[in-house]
Parts: sequence; structure tokens; C-alpha cells
Amino acid sequence: MRIFSYCSIGLAVLFMTLIGLLMAQQAAPQAPAISPDSYAGEKNFVIGVQPPFVWFPEKPKVRVPEGYTPIFNGENLTGWHASATNHHGVTPEFRVVHGAIVGTQSPFGDGGILLTDKSYRNFDLYMEVKPDYGCDSGIFFRCTEAGHCYQITMDYLPGGSMGNLITENINGTTAADRSALLAMREKLMAQAPAAPKRAATPVVGGIPLGMTTPQGEAPWMKVWKREAWNSVRLRVEGDIPHVTVWINDQVVTDVQEKTNRAEGGIVSGPIAIQIHGGNRWVQAGFWRWRNIGIKELP
Repeated sequence: MRIFSYCSIGLAVLFMTLIGLLMAQQAAPQAPAISPDSYAGEKNFVIGVQPPFVWFPEKPKVRVPEGYTPIFNGENLTGWHASATNHHGVTPEFRVVHGAIVGTQSPFGDGGILLTDKSYRNFDLYMEVKPDYGCDSGIFFRCTEAGHCYQITMDYLPGGSMGNLITENINGTTAADRSALLAMREKLMAQAPAAPKRAATPVVGGIPLGMTTPQGEAPWMKVWKREAWNSVRLRVEGDIPHVTVWINDQVVTDVQEKTNRAEGGIVSGPIAIQIHGGNRWVQAGFWRWRNIGIKELP
């Protein structure tokens, strides 16, 4: 009987101990679930609010209007080359950054041109451009290797213009063209509103510093967007060329030439983009071109 009593007491103690352990486990707080993000120090992105981070985002795509063929692939300068004989300079810096051609003087003061390897006769050219404030460029066509050509001005400086037709260093017409260009610049400068005498606000291309809207009567001043991407179209038709220029879908130039003033009377040639030499540039300034496409015409 005594042994039975001892066993009963022992079983009772063991049973009470087990009950106590079970109750203690239920009362203990649950350990937090381990989150990989907490170790990585990363945020949980909310769908529709933040895109997930990726190391290799999709490359910018070349987008030209329907019917146009890209002549810049968005990745490198295949199909283009710099002139080794242009009077603005022979070492311009042209490179491709994030789907755009980016150009600047190199060294400072020396410009140059970038030409297509292919020649074009009649065509409709489309591109998007974004220059830094105060940098002078141009679109050349029916161009020689040295850059003697017709030019569409992209002259974003006092007295300059965007989208006008002139010639560039063509033998036999340079003096007349320069006189006409100077007269045009004087006219544009006269159209620009005079700054108050007490203010020293520079006016570049009809746009006072610190403003974004051109103030003048020239057609391009009504449509150009400063410090933003602008679309430019150039259409050239005929051996004696009829030239039309659009900026942001608005016609700014529509000219029928009376004679063919191209160098040597050529009716086809490369297309080129320019970095002006000399002081028609700002320090650390760049021009940008993207989505360049062409439609060849009969």
C-alpha cells in the first residue's frame, strides 16, 4: 500500500508539472516571423505606387512617325561620321547617351559637324532636339564633306533664329548670304522687347533669361519650348529646292529657291548636324538629338 501511495503521489506531481509546462508555452509570446526584406534593408514596393527596382532597365527605344525610317539606331553612331575638314573644328564630341546623340565643343571653342554616310536628294526628315540655353547648331543638307551646304538654322543666341534657310560657306555665295543673315539678325533683335534699363536680363533667341516663352513675332518664337524636347521636320523637294520646316508641328519656314545654290550645283548629299565653333556656345553646354528618321521622296 505504501508503494502504491508513493507512485500515486509521483504521478500526480508529474501530471501537474506537464500541465504547468503546457500553460507556460501558451502564455509565451510568439517569435516574429523573419522577413528577408528586414535583413536586406529594402522596402516592400506597393504595386501601382512604385515600380520594382531593376538593375538593367529597358533601353530607350527609337520612335519615329509612321512612314519614316530611323537613321540613328539609338545605341551608337553607326551610319554617321564626323567631318575631318570642317571649318568649325574637326574634333567635336558626339556620343550616344540614353538613346540620344549628345554633342558639345571639344576642346572648348572648337565645334564641327556629324554627317550621314548616305546621301539624300529629296526627303522629309524628322528629329527631336533639346539644346542647352545659348548653344548654336544647324541642320545641313546637300552637304559636302567639308560642310558647304544649305543650312536650317538652330541658332539659339541673341539675334539668332530657329528654322530659317541659309547657306553655309558655299563658294561664290558666302558674302551675300552673310549680309542677308546679318540683316535678318538685326531685324529679329529689333523685334525682341527691350529690357528695362534698370534690369540686366539677357535675352537669348527672344527669350529673357528665367522665362520659357519666346517673346517676339518670328514664327518659331510662338512654338519653341525652351529646356524641353522639340520636334523638327525638314522637307526638301526639287533640284531647285522647295524647303519647308516645321517646329512642333507648326510651319516656320516655307521657301521656294529661285536657283540651286548648293555647292557646285549638287542635288544630293549627306545630312549633317552641327556644333558651332567659337564663342557661339556656352561653357558645359550640350545639344541633344533623338528619334531621327527620314522619308525619301521621289
